[in-house]
Amino acid sequence: MRYFQTGAGQYGEGDRFLGVMVPQIRQVAREVRDLPLAAAVELLESPWHEERLCALLLLVRRFERGDDAARREIFDVYLGSTAHINNWDLVDVSAHRIVGAWLQDRPRAPLYRLARSRQLWERRIAIIATARFIDRSDFADTLALSELLLDDDHDLMHKAVGWMLREVGKRDVAVLEAFLASHRSRMPRTALRYAIERFPEAKRRRFLRGSQP
Repeated sequence: MRYFQTGAGQYGEGDRFLGVMVPQIRQVAREVRDLPLAAAVELLESPWHEERLCALLLLVRRFERGDDAARREIFDVYLGSTAHINNWDLVDVSAHRIVGAWLQDRPRAPLYRLARSRQLWERRIAIIATARFIDRSDFADTLALSELLLDDDHDLMHKAVGWMLREVGKRDVAVLEAFLASHRSRMPRTALRYAIERFPEAKRRRFLRGSQP
C-alpha cells in the first residue's frame, strides 16, 4: 500500500490490496482465460487492485485474439471503465495493448481527448497508448502528446512522458534530440531525466543545463 501510495491525498488513495504477487495474478488469468467478457468487466469493477489487474490481463488476451467486432467492444469497454483503471501499473499493462492497438490504423483523436482529461489515469492512458505506435517507428502522436502534457502538474505524468520519449530515442535518437532542443527549457526535470537516461553522461549534462529545476 505504501508502494502504490494509497494514503490520504496520494494518487492511489483508498486502493485496496489482497497481497497477491503479479506472477500469481498472471497464472490465474491464464487459468480463467475463457471467462466471459461480462465476468471480466465485473472483475474490473472490483475494489481489490489485484482483481482489476487480472481483469485487464483477461481483456488484453481477449482483444489480441478477437476479430474487429470483439476488439471494438473491448476498446469501448476499456474507455468506459477508466474509473477502475486507476493506478499506473494497471494503465501500463494495458493501454498500449488495447487503446494503442485499436487506434494504430485509425484516427487518434480519442488520445487527445484523454490527454486533456482532468483524470490523471486517462492522461496517462493517452501517452502510454502511443508505445504501440513507437514500436512501428510512428512517433508523431507521442511527440504531439508529450508537448501537450509538458505542463502537467503530476510527477507520474512527467515520468510517463519521459519514458515514452526515451522509447522514441531508442529507435531514432535524432528525433528525440530535436524534440528536446525545442522543449527542454520547459520540460519538468523528471521528464527530461527519463528521456535522456540512455545518453552518455556528458550529453546528459548538456541537456540538463537550462531545464526546469
